[in-house]
Amino acid sequence: MRAQDSATPSSAIAVADPAATPHPPSAATSSAVPPVGTGAAPAGRSGTVLAGLGVVAFSLTFPATAWGLESFGPWSLVALRSVLAALVAGGVLLAARVPLPARRHWAGLAVVGGGVVVGFPLLTTLALQTSTTSHAAVVVGLLPLTTAVLGSLRTGERPSRAFWIAALAGAAVVIAFTVQQSGGALTTGDLYLFGALLVCAAGYTEGGRLARVMPGWQVIGWALVLCLPLAVAGSLVALPLEPVHLNAHGVLGLVWVAAGSTFLGLYVWYRGMAAIGVARASQLQLAQPLLTLVWSFLLLGEELSAAAPVAAVAVLVCIAATQRAGRRTGRRSRTVRSGPGGPSRTVRSGREARTARS
Repeated sequence: MRAQDSATPSSAIAVADPAATPHPPSAATSSAVPPVGTGAAPAGRSGTVLAGLGVVAFSLTFPATAWGLESFGPWSLVALRSVLAALVAGGVLLAARVPLPARRHWAGLAVVGGGVVVGFPLLTTLALQTSTTSHAAVVVGLLPLTTAVLGSLRTGERPSRAFWIAALAGAAVVIAFTVQQSGGALTTGDLYLFGALLVCAAGYTEGGRLARVMPGWQVIGWALVLCLPLAVAGSLVALPLEPVHLNAHGVLGLVWVAAGSTFLGLYVWYRGMAAIGVARASQLQLAQPLLTLVWSFLLLGEELSAAAPVAAVAVLVCIAATQRAGRRTGRRSRTVRSGPGGPSRTVRSGREARTARS
């Protein structure tokens, strides 16, 4: 049995036998972690940058939504947001002549659409009618940990104990800071926020999984197109029922949540998740509540406490710890051979699984 036919997982990092005959990479390994010496570190860095750009785009979502509510009702805003984003995505897909996804991917795309295209925008928009953006940032403080848990269950990722300790510490810092920032008061929008937390984490996890088998922009593009009929129907129903008062803030808010947060933000986010994994990418969102508070201060005039710089430093330390732990976990899985003609063995998370090679 040849090496590539063994039980070695495709995500393992292989140390090649110099005497072995090289084999071309198969389709199953094209999206796996690159072997040592083949650009794994640059790929990880670019994935972190892409996911970080997604976090910056997401951090503007709540302030932009607050602006959008100056001109539109909550149902109209969410429906128009989805329609505009779907038109942009559909135009790009048509221009690139992208074929339809395989039938087995449509269920996952429906989860992405239901979570990040419809569920999260609708629930957070309803919550922002009674909550400030500072208070709504609490849900984002819990989102990284929830996404990491769901990602571990759905994709089989197994981050190290150090990763989970750093993730829990970061979530605790963000929650404590954002609750203190909002005065610790609970609002009627909290039910919406916790619902948004769950559906968004599910959408992120499924999108990160799909981004391993298709480009990230196609994942969000097809999810938006899938939701277009529902968005059009929602617009036709909501616009006559909710008052519309157009102003510059409202239009800019709508444009940003449609093009910036929903399409471009999710595009770079899913590409980053595919490169570095759902768990590691999710922890970059620990910085999102703090960024949202900064934007709320600059754009909406909301107050920013003196504790913000301290919380920011603590969060950055936790993010660095999760990224370092994530890299160690990736390096821990590797395949080694004792020599030419000798047995191969897979070392994974400290446990050895031996596979014979003819």
